[in-house]
Amino acid sequence: MDFRQLRYFANIVESGSLAKASRQLFIAQPALSQQIAKLEAEVGRSLLNRSARGVTPTESGLALYHHACFILRQLDQALSIARQESGEVRGMVSLGLPATTASAIGLPLVRAIREKYPGILLNVVEGMSGHIGQMMRLGQLDLAILFSRDAVPDLHSTELLEEQLFVLLPEKSTLVPRRRMSITLAEAAELPMILPTIAHGLRRRITVEFEQHNLAPNVVAEIDSLSILMNCVYNGMGVTIKPMSALLLEGERGKRWRALSISDAQITRRNYLYAMAHDMRSPAAAIVANELCETARGLVTNGAWQGVELLL
Repeated sequence: MDFRQLRYFANIVESGSLAKASRQLFIAQPALSQQIAKLEAEVGRSLLNRSARGVTPTESGLALYHHACFILRQLDQALSIARQESGEVRGMVSLGLPATTASAIGLPLVRAIREKYPGILLNVVEGMSGHIGQMMRLGQLDLAILFSRDAVPDLHSTELLEEQLFVLLPEKSTLVPRRRMSITLAEAAELPMILPTIAHGLRRRITVEFEQHNLAPNVVAEIDSLSILMNCVYNGMGVTIKPMSALLLEGERGKRWRALSISDAQITRRNYLYAMAHDMRSPAAAIVANELCETARGLVTNGAWQGVELLL
């Protein structure tokens, strides 16, 4: 078994097709099939289920794929470290951020890395927390912010901050009188509400709070795209419940919002920074992790990121 075979195998699993993988790898399909046959012979088990619709990994193939992703990332990082010139840290770092967190920290973090460490290529992946967690478990990310202490049990996590959730609506909205600065959970339940689907961790957190108060929110739409959800709310279709981080980019775009605290319920969400163990992190990943923490601290300290308690 060699690294080339592992790369071929991982690409096939991700593309779901030998033909597609051969095009992406610029390798003739018969030659690619031959390499996979050699890999299967060495493992002693079938790794792929082949059908007219493409290929899927067998149980053994899926186990090998998970470990291959981790091994290949470690190899790439080792080569990057070996090639870097003294005095300058180089390498690619993949960071997974849920959409609301990306709205708050994405731009200032990328700016800080570009200004201080031009040799680091920062790859930011935005997605739902469940998807980000899966990528972290598969070894496809170096760092991630997630909302549960046990989201990736095998990896190191650090408490970063805790966000309070607010009822958000546009400043011009008449759904809640302008003089109101807060709202009860029962009052919120009566409002037309736009929330993510139940697959989203934030939705589950909100649902639990309503259920504990024997309430059911008046959900009029379920949207997992943060930008579309916020546009719908801003155009008068309802309200939503989000942390203040959801508004940071909105304000820069000239939109004016109201954030109403919930007076009879303390709904919060804790953010955890996940990373490989310290002795397995590349120097570039360690730098990005530190810069992420410093960027979050700066945003909270200067008041740009409100409704947040730092836990660092």
